[in-house]
Amino acid sequence: MNLVWKLLRQHISIGQLVGFFFANLLGMLIVLLSLQFYSDIKPAFSQEDSFIKNDYLVVSKSISALGGFGGATQTFSESEISDIKAQSFCEEVGAFTASQYHVYTAFGMGASPAFGTDMFFESVPQSFVDVKSDLWHFEPDKGIVPIVLPRSYLAIYNFGFAPSQSLPKITEDVAGMVEITIIMRGNGLEERVKGRVVGFSNRLNTILAPEEFVSWSNARFAPNEDSSPTRLIVQVKNPADESIMKYFGDKGYDIADDKLDAGKTMFFLRVVSIIVMCIGLLISALSFYILMLSIYLLVQKNTQKLQNLLLIGYSPARVGLPYQLLTIGMNAVVFVMALLLLMIVRNYYLDMLWSVFPDMDTADILPAVLLGVALFVVVSILNIVAVHRKVIAIWENRI
Repeated sequence: MNLVWKLLRQHISIGQLVGFFFANLLGMLIVLLSLQFYSDIKPAFSQEDSFIKNDYLVVSKSISALGGFGGATQTFSESEISDIKAQSFCEEVGAFTASQYHVYTAFGMGASPAFGTDMFFESVPQSFVDVKSDLWHFEPDKGIVPIVLPRSYLAIYNFGFAPSQSLPKITEDVAGMVEITIIMRGNGLEERVKGRVVGFSNRLNTILAPEEFVSWSNARFAPNEDSSPTRLIVQVKNPADESIMKYFGDKGYDIADDKLDAGKTMFFLRVVSIIVMCIGLLISALSFYILMLSIYLLVQKNTQKLQNLLLIGYSPARVGLPYQLLTIGMNAVVFVMALLLLMIVRNYYLDMLWSVFPDMDTADILPAVLLGVALFVVVSILNIVAVHRKVIAIWENRI
């Protein structure tokens, strides 16, 4: 092996190998960094409402100056819902179902409640809720009603109600431990169930409960009330589609702009990440071409020596091994260097992100590592196969 390497290394171009090294390093770093940055920044836009799908809109009918709803009824008919479903931008449509009975809720810690208030509940179809089914579930004869509150409610309590009533401020974690008693009255009946806050939302301005709970309680306490939906939740394919605003504007429907903006942000973030990743893959492909060109030129310069080695009994696999080890070694160094640079750059931008989003959760670096391993393995296999085929071609020509 040492003798073969001494004969073959004489024509190695350091400049060409250095060019491959930095080109491949840049390409791999761009690919890994784009994936990791997208994974890290995504929770800043989605973690607060992680129980709801990202690309959705809440649609309602416009309220006129005289208190009417778009000059007609406030509810959505089946034909109107079907028309929305038929639009090209629409993935899925669900209806908000509101409680039609009187609800009083008592909150407290310990034996006696701290305060109580009238409330209401709304639900959306289970397909729009992105949580484990055992956490978002209700059975009438057992269990607790899981509740999602608007985050603004917590702010109102902490900075408005609590100081005036000499009550302690609570965090979101503490809110999950607050004892909730839900008192439902209607249809000549009264019943109490326990509730528990499982999350807060910046995007849903409602008190959300499981669909099965709202359906069961409406049937029990308000069986004769009209439960036609006054709001819809619409999952869209592309939040940036201009036809969305045009359609709902022509219909006179209102949509929450913050939801559309958040969806657009996530959509553009995905698009930019994919574009940057493709650029990195293109650079990696070009660096692979540079390396193979360098290896081919090196093999071409050493054709006579390779033929002599094959003539004296060296196998094609043994003759090509030094070139293959060279490429694998360089690919390994590139992979390690790319990971080190990734962690350095990541630490830098995470400090900036945390200054803007103090409660942001960061993603695991494992997906980026696995992607780097996959690139290393694929490029190394291609290098090995290309070198082997070149040596075999020289060996066959000798014959």
